[in-house]
Amino acid sequence: MRCISQLSGTRQVSGGARVRRTTANVAGAVVAGLMVPAAFAQVAPPLPPPTPSAISTNYDQSAGNSALNLGSNFLERLGNQASGGVNRTFRTNPGGGGASASAEDPRYRTWFEGYGISVRTDAQGDFVGDRRKTVGGVAGFGARVSPGVNLGFSVDQSHTDVDVPLALQSATLDLTQIGINGSVDKGPWTWAFAVVHGFGKVRSSRDTGLGLATAGYRAAVDGALTEISYYWTKDQMRIVPKGALEYVRATSAAFQEAGGLDPLNVGSTTLSRARIMVGAEIGRYFIIDQRILDLSAYGKLVDNFHQDLGLIQVSLGTQNIVVPGIGESRYGMDAGASASLSLTSVARLYVNYDGKFRNELTSHQGTVGFEYRW
Repeated sequence: MRCISQLSGTRQVSGGARVRRTTANVAGAVVAGLMVPAAFAQVAPPLPPPTPSAISTNYDQSAGNSALNLGSNFLERLGNQASGGVNRTFRTNPGGGGASASAEDPRYRTWFEGYGISVRTDAQGDFVGDRRKTVGGVAGFGARVSPGVNLGFSVDQSHTDVDVPLALQSATLDLTQIGINGSVDKGPWTWAFAVVHGFGKVRSSRDTGLGLATAGYRAAVDGALTEISYYWTKDQMRIVPKGALEYVRATSAAFQEAGGLDPLNVGSTTLSRARIMVGAEIGRYFIIDQRILDLSAYGKLVDNFHQDLGLIQVSLGTQNIVVPGIGESRYGMDAGASASLSLTSVARLYVNYDGKFRNELTSHQGTVGFEYRW
């Protein structure tokens, strides 16, 4: 009886030990299961910070290129004011229709223009392409300071809308340009020059997927043009071969975006371009009911022998990338046409078309103007 009782007690003790051992094993496994992920969590590398995309600053590339091209457009219009065939005709023939050049007296003139420009830039590398529309106006004053010597001063105010649809970006550029131009006539030869300085404000917007990242920053443009032309005329016809050298430089200030997801810090940029233009204008005037209707067209070949497209440094936290600017093909062509109607011997209306044709860029500009002389 005692043996049976003792064996029974022994089994009870052994069973309790097994329960305690099993419980300890389960607890150890649970603790180990919890500790292993914790250990991995401690040694896992942190996620890298986001890196800015080269596409994210397409709007800044477009704005800089817009300032550069607007500087060129203003320079070339000023050059045409100084050396254009219709202006040369009036300087040589102030009375129109065969008046003697000896009747030429010092005169003043003022002009007012309104214009619109449409530009399309094709994709280049990380740049996805854009569309730009500009409207602007010009007011100018000129004087014949002595026979054959003319000077002018004008102000150009423009507003440009930039759309980069494939990158979900847009921008506006409000630009004021001040220009001085002049010409010297020597027989059939004319030497003309123009210089401009412009300053403005860029406002940009970028869709980040979680709101808009916006920015505002300053832009500036400077440029100079010199041109030589030869005025050949027979009866009411004229041919004016021309050659010109142009240099333009555009800059934009550094800025920081606000709002949206991961707003960027963008560094300042500088773009510059120098080019040679060679071409000719052909024109003819008609006398209709004591009014002069002048029609002309021109074409010129363009060689952008120097283009510094600039570099844009983009930062997001500690991450940085450098993005190249955009430009146009080295070779291209400009073409245009003009119609001028003299209302009186001192007042005229005119309309101009100017087109620029490059591999990566196409531009169309229309201008309506009024000029008065006294």
